[in-house]
Amino acid sequence: MDTTIYASRRAAFRQLHASGCFLLPNPWDAGSARILQRLGFKALASTSSGCAWSQGQPDHALGVEAVLAHCRALVAATELPVNADFEDGHARDLDELARNVRRCVDTGVAGLSIEDSTGDAARPLYAFDEAVARMRAARAAIDASGQDVMLIGRAECFLVNHPDPLTESLKRLVAYAEAGADCLYAPGLRTREDIAAVVRAVAPKPVNVLVGHAAPFTLVELVELGVRRVSVGGALAGAAWGGFLRAAQGLAEGRFDGFADNAGHAELNRWFEG
Repeated sequence: MDTTIYASRRAAFRQLHASGCFLLPNPWDAGSARILQRLGFKALASTSSGCAWSQGQPDHALGVEAVLAHCRALVAATELPVNADFEDGHARDLDELARNVRRCVDTGVAGLSIEDSTGDAARPLYAFDEAVARMRAARAAIDASGQDVMLIGRAECFLVNHPDPLTESLKRLVAYAEAGADCLYAPGLRTREDIAAVVRAVAPKPVNVLVGHAAPFTLVELVELGVRRVSVGGALAGAAWGGFLRAAQGLAEGRFDGFADNAGHAELNRWFEG
């Protein structure tokens, strides 16, 4: 693909963060990405869980090569900017982290997130100073590429059951913003008060809110709180897998009623025509 197309998508993606609020749904393959484009969404984000499930693995089990291939597939599938869920950069070492970030940039993504979760139950978060250094390394790698790719800083405190998740998230997100993150993100926020606190802490930088469940707030309320973008993580993939599991379990029991709400063959073909 011509790099000028990447530049155009990246400029459009950055502009989406400049004001207002936009929905950033998370496809898990080329087909789901294409349907989301046809539904009118302006940008997409990958989902580590949805990608892993589609390849028969649990979340966080895929290596960097598989994740980079997935990013390339999503970028090629539509004309929309794509934000990569790049987990912890798939590296502990700072130099390797920087190399992986550069490789992710080269897939054509318009943004990529780096989280501070280690995947180690005994030490679920990178230590504060290390996490900040990792964000700086990611920022430097993007800058060295000369590409206008947005860096999203994620504090995973709520997801790893930190004893004081809001206080620690605010501390980390402010530091990530200072280290060069363009957009900030604390997955697991559940109350309006916590969301408002994050928005205030990192202003004027934009905040992403994850809504992967039946939320106690509406999109209008998130806009009023100053949220700039809303993603859904693995929720769309989970919805698809939920339908599959219900139908497959019924089939295993000798029933066919699980197919009652299926999208029809002709309907699906129409979505993918043109």
